[in-house]
Amino acid sequence: MSEERNTPETYLLSKELEEAVQVAEITARPLLLKGEPGTGKSLLADYLSFKTKKTLYSWHVKSTSLAKEGLYFYDAVSRLNDSRFTEDKEKVRNIENYIRLGALGEAFSATEPSVVLIDEIDKADIEFPNDLLLELDRMEFVIQETGRKIKAVNRPLTLITSNNEKELPAAFLRRCIFHYIDFPEPAFMADIVSSHFPKIESSLLKRALESFYVIRTMDDMKKKPGTSELLDWIQILIHMGAKLPEDGRIPYIGALVKNEEDLKLFR
Repeated sequence: MSEERNTPETYLLSKELEEAVQVAEITARPLLLKGEPGTGKSLLADYLSFKTKKTLYSWHVKSTSLAKEGLYFYDAVSRLNDSRFTEDKEKVRNIENYIRLGALGEAFSATEPSVVLIDEIDKADIEFPNDLLLELDRMEFVIQETGRKIKAVNRPLTLITSNNEKELPAAFLRRCIFHYIDFPEPAFMADIVSSHFPKIESSLLKRALESFYVIRTMDDMKKKPGTSELLDWIQILIHMGAKLPEDGRIPYIGALVKNEEDLKLFR
């Protein structure tokens, strides 16, 4: 039977990351997190929501995302359909019935403190971060279609993640608390693995970490395995009751190496 993982209870913060969260809370500024994929940037929001018992509002940014969508969306298509097919004409006349709040809009409207995740902000257009500056500063916005102003009752703890696909504007960076999540050292990684798999044999943990970090030292790899891949691999080893061969061979290598060129290089 496989063990559950990637749950908020198993998330571990380094001392430096814990301090960065505290600084963001004290200054009431967004916390911008960078670091290679798989270092737990997005999962931090789940952990903080779980730990503080605050509602989490998540906004997963895409290349086509607009800043306004995080605030609200006017569902004109639904209104058009209702105008054609519903008999409730009063509903159609009231445009408020077709305003859908985004993650930031919901957080601003909430009566209780909350956590907001703006995930992978660097995927969007270069002007996207600047388009959010005013709303993130003032914690309020106006729904243009109705003139209604929404002002945050409680300023949410806002986490923003970036994978460094694009440089972020200087004006945006000035308004954020910044933290780079370094890839875990072996000792801290052992703690991370043990938090997910508390019953793992010490010999398996030791051998698995040795093999994992050997792979990560291969400079020619295009995609080095991260924490997520390591946890997947160890889950497989535990589930299969596998032992790591003495000759250094890596079973179930597909859990760690994710493209053909790297696989050929490794072999």
